[in-house]
Amino acid sequence: NLGGGKAVIFGDSKKDKNKNLFKSFGRFVDGLAGQYITAEDVGTSVKNMEWIRSETPYVTGLSHANGGSGNPSPVTALGTYSGIKATVKNKLGKDSLFGLKIGVQGVGNVGYHLCKYLNKEGAILYVTDVDQNSLKRVVNEFRAKIIDIESIYSSDIDIYAPCALGGTLNDFTIPKLKCSIIAGAANNQLKKDIHAQMLYEKDILYAPDYVINAGGLINVSNELEGYNRERAFNQAEGIYDTLMAIFKRSQEADIPTNIASDYLAEERIRMLGDLKSIYTSSV
Repeated sequence: NLGGGKAVIFGDSKKDKNKNLFKSFGRFVDGLAGQYITAEDVGTSVKNMEWIRSETPYVTGLSHANGGSGNPSPVTALGTYSGIKATVKNKLGKDSLFGLKIGVQGVGNVGYHLCKYLNKEGAILYVTDVDQNSLKRVVNEFRAKIIDIESIYSSDIDIYAPCALGGTLNDFTIPKLKCSIIAGAANNQLKKDIHAQMLYEKDILYAPDYVINAGGLINVSNELEGYNRERAFNQAEGIYDTLMAIFKRSQEADIPTNIASDYLAEERIRMLGDLKSIYTSSV
């Protein structure tokens, strides 16, 4: 119900982070007087949110000790896993991921937890990452097979799960794809909107990124009502049903899934706007 917004601090997250930088950001957020609530995302941590919290109450993703939900990555992974289940049901008519070959690009915080879910259900994992330590961890724990960063696009896999940075679906990579499904946690997976049409024409089912990776945001938004872990996890699992509704609309209207999801989002925004105006006028 909160709508959407994004804040970006430019810099190398491994070198440029410091307390004063995040306190400065917190003061800026506080100046918006609650119109924007910030949270943990790529390149930031619970500790960074605590620094922001020293300057503004408009921040989520705090530690359990401070009444927050902690690291949102496990919930993002759960939502992504539920979304992958939806794509497999829709595209392949299967309820299980057992024996499916899944290429996970990026096995950091979210990717690692996603691999845990996929491995538990018997999927065959192929992984790639620039961080060798992250790769070793999933290889040791989940018997994953390492593949080259560039070769993941042309690999003989059923599902490509982008979980690193965005823009990996583009003019160069899409012609190489052999998978039948794209479902992963990365933001901004499409380089341009036209690339969703290219996937649609190749008969590759694409789970829109802002739908399938919503688990983390669902998790931190629960802090606003008083965090309840069971409620947050149940809502993240509901991504399955949301995607199934999007796939149905896509098929019925013969439109790419990203367009179908945009329509659904726009309808919801209008509905909430109408409810707000009714409430305001009645008050």
